[in-house]
Parts: sequence; C-alpha cells; structure tokens
Amino acid sequence: MPAKKAEHPFYEKLSLVLIGLIALGYLVILAKEILDPLIFGFLFAILLLPIAAFFEKKLRLSRTLSSLFSIVMLLAFVGCVLYLVGSQIGGLASDWPMLKSQVAQSLKDLSEWVQQAFHINASKQMVYLEDTSKKIMASGGEVVGQTFGAVSSLMLFYVFILIFTFLILLYRALLIRFIVWVFSDDHSAVVHDIVENIQSILRQYILGLLLEMFVVACLACTFFFFIGIKYAVLLGIIVALFNVIPYLGIFTALLLSSIITFATGSVRDAALVAGSVLLIHVVDSNFLLPTIVGSKVKLNALVTFLGIIIGEMIWGLSGMFLSIPMLAIIKIIFDRVDSLKPWGYLLGSGQEDSKSATKKMKAVTEDKT
Repeated sequence: MPAKKAEHPFYEKLSLVLIGLIALGYLVILAKEILDPLIFGFLFAILLLPIAAFFEKKLRLSRTLSSLFSIVMLLAFVGCVLYLVGSQIGGLASDWPMLKSQVAQSLKDLSEWVQQAFHINASKQMVYLEDTSKKIMASGGEVVGQTFGAVSSLMLFYVFILIFTFLILLYRALLIRFIVWVFSDDHSAVVHDIVENIQSILRQYILGLLLEMFVVACLACTFFFFIGIKYAVLLGIIVALFNVIPYLGIFTALLLSSIITFATGSVRDAALVAGSVLLIHVVDSNFLLPTIVGSKVKLNALVTFLGIIIGEMIWGLSGMFLSIPMLAIIKIIFDRVDSLKPWGYLLGSGQEDSKSATKKMKAVTEDKT
C-alpha cells in the first residue's frame, strides 16, 4: 500500500504562515525605497502599454522610441493638470491681502470667544502666541532643512518612477518570458492567463479611477459655481485629487476646501462647501465608484479598508494608493490557483464567485453521499 503523506497540524501551518507574513512585511518595509517607485512604474507601464504598442506597430517606431514617447505623453498630461492647478493657486496668491484681513478678523473673533468662554483676557493670549511664535522661529532653520530634504526626495522619487516605467515598457517581453519560464510547462497557460488578466484589470482600474476623478471634479466645480465660490475650479480639483484615497481622502478634501472657502468668503460659504463635498462623496461612493471603478476590481469593502490601513502602516501615503491595485493582483492570482481559491473568494465581493462556490459545495455533498 502506498504510504500516506504526513499531514501537518493546523497550528503548525498557521505558525509558518504567520512567520512568513511577518518576514515578508519586514522585508517590504526595508525595501520601500526600491519597491515603492518600482510598483508605481509598473502601474504606469501597464497604463501606457497600449500607447507604446500603437507607436510601435502602427507608426513603426522602435521599442525605445515608442516607450519614450509614451512617457512624454504622460508628462504632458500631468503638466496640463499642474498648469491648471498652478494658475488657480496664482489667482489665490494675488488675493493675499484679502486673505490676510479675513484671517486677522477671524483670529480677532476667536480671541473674543476665548475671552468670553474661558475668561482668558487678550493680553494672556498674546503672551502665549508670542512664546509659541518664538519657539517656531527658533526651529525655523531645522524646518526649512527638513522641507528642502523632503522636496528633494520627492523629486527623486518621481524621477525613479519615470525611469522604472521606461525600463518596464522597454523590457516587457523579456519580463513576461521570464515569468513564464520560471514555472513549468504544465502551468504556462495559467501563468499567461494571470499576466493578461493583471494587465487588463489594472488598466481598466486606472482608467476608471481617472474617469471617476474627472466626473467628481465636474460635479464639484458645478456645485461650487452654483454656490458662488470664488475658486471653484481649484477646490473642485482638490476634491477630485484627494478623492482618489478611499474612505480617508474625503475628510482631507473637506478640510482643505472648507478652510480655503472660509479664508476667501464667509462661514456660510464654508458650510455650503462642506455640505456639497459630503453630498458629492455620497453620490460617488454609492453610484460612481461601484459603476466606474468597482466593476473593474471586485473587492469587498472590509478587505479594501483593511488593505488601506495596512498600506498606510507599511508605506504611508503611497501605501494607501497602492493597496487596492496590490489586492487586485493578489485576488487574480488566488482565483486561478486551486488551493488559494477560497482566499480569492474571501477578497471578492461574494457575487462573482457565488455560483461556482455553490456548485463546488454541491459536488462535495454529492461525493459524501
């Protein structure tokens, strides 16, 4: 009789999985400086792949030139968005005297409220503010140095993203052959299926995200124009950009738009803007997000929210952006590996795989009977 394979107890398997996850998380944190721009470059390369293929096949350009022109088009698009935002910020800077007087009046009203509510006279408040300002000025050089270092690191980060995007587009055939070659010939069809689905779903997700941003920006600008806000376009772009961060970005957009509106208008305008942002968020989360983005990446809200929190713990803000694409890649892999299909079903919304899960449960029941 053939010898039975020794089955490891559950606690042993669980211990190995936990140790593996802890080791993987530690390595990912250590390799952030490399992996962070590399993954962003991978996402941009997937987005630009159809453009590069068009330049290469239709216009008969070399792979190097097609990859380079694709990145130039990406930079042109980003430059147009930055020019639009910069022109609005320039208009905001021209109104600096009005902003200064509005802030001064607000501080005066706040001082009077503090004096009435907490019985702290204006002289004690000024002493506290002078002490705080002296401490800030004393550490001003350190703050400027840290700010300069942060800006330099950010620019270097963007340069690395562009370099990785170009290299991935240039060597995409080599990378795909390597991935297929790593696995045996028996799994080549599954590997090809995973690679194609990752490209398709991530590209649809990124395009859907851009479309969602555009719709949210149009809605926000329309609401703000209707209210009569001075910098409606700037605030609409701010709401659309921060809306990319699921669940948490809306609070940042609400805070920034309310502060800018209060500084250039009144408390009533700030309240109307805050209400408009909340209304846009309700429309986006219940209609736009499920229709435009949710149909591309079928992840349930619990897993998405946990992924965002873990991503922020590991990589900060960039981890929040990358959490959903990474979960989508993991789900694609899990759905196509038999032993991992239950985990893929756990990550999903529970609708797309319900029929297959029901059939499998029926098959197991029939085998037992």
